[in-house]
Amino acid sequence: MSTETKQNEAEMEYRLLGGTGLKVSTLSFGFWATFGVKEGLDRCVSIMRICRNAGINFFDNAEAYGANNGDAELIMGQALQILKKEDPEKWRRTDIVISTKLFWGGSGQNEKGLSRKHVIEGMKASLKRLQLDYVDIVFCHRADLLAPTEEVVRAMSDVVTSGQALYWGTSEWTAQQYTEAYWIAKTENLVPPIAEQPEYNMFKRERFEKEYFRLYKAPYKMGTTIWSPLKSGILTGKYNKEIPKGSRFDEKGYEFLKDRFEKEKEELIPKVEKLTEYAKKNFNTSVSCLAIAWCVKNRNVSTVLLGATKEEQIQENLKSLEVAKKLHQII
Repeated sequence: MSTETKQNEAEMEYRLLGGTGLKVSTLSFGFWATFGVKEGLDRCVSIMRICRNAGINFFDNAEAYGANNGDAELIMGQALQILKKEDPEKWRRTDIVISTKLFWGGSGQNEKGLSRKHVIEGMKASLKRLQLDYVDIVFCHRADLLAPTEEVVRAMSDVVTSGQALYWGTSEWTAQQYTEAYWIAKTENLVPPIAEQPEYNMFKRERFEKEYFRLYKAPYKMGTTIWSPLKSGILTGKYNKEIPKGSRFDEKGYEFLKDRFEKEKEELIPKVEKLTEYAKKNFNTSVSCLAIAWCVKNRNVSTVLLGATKEEQIQENLKSLEVAKKLHQII
């Protein structure tokens, strides 16, 4: 391992994922709306290289990501093969953490949801696309209101005990749904969930800070891999005046984000403008770095998932580590 890599990893903070012994970097990289949509393999390799050089050890994906379901996993799998050949030491499988998520696998009646059938078949398909023998964490991408919770817990438990995943977790489950799954696992001698992947940012706080609050403590000790720290880019300030061409809100398939933004912008944009001034005046940084650092500051956040389509975006976001240190000192 090079001296530069050792130094970067020393600057990165690592936290235990909930009550496990698994260490994840406080900043991580997620593939939602990133690759398989408008970016290709070369860009993926470049950005993953930047992340790893900065000490990031956690990379998150899902069977639903990409222009076509599975595209993002395919590109990540190809990128990993290239990067491992380029630097086998830095990309040791034993030192990086990889996750994926199951729920939206396809258009067929049994190709989505969390039935035992889809969990088993979806996990097998994801591993094939990722070119991996196992993932470290597999998340239930949403709660399945049709499948019995016990069926879901048994299926996820079997995925873990079979060695296809080392842990399992949930994404955007309510506290009630999480605790139900946890206690079914405990009473039936199955494997309980260890983490939740919720949206969390300056404008989306209620569930993370209040509803989940009890779950961060024993016996649950729930870890968190939070997404959308920039509220889909709103906290970068790039939408303050208009929706830029080529931005996420301008992309086909993300109309729901644009519609939500149109309803919220009169309330949000003035706040973003004030935060931009505050970030510059007090930290000499961008509002995006401040927003990410604000998430890192919360000790119930195990890791913050970053997304980027350009190298300069991920390099800018990585500067939030220094801002986070300053926030810890004053708050």
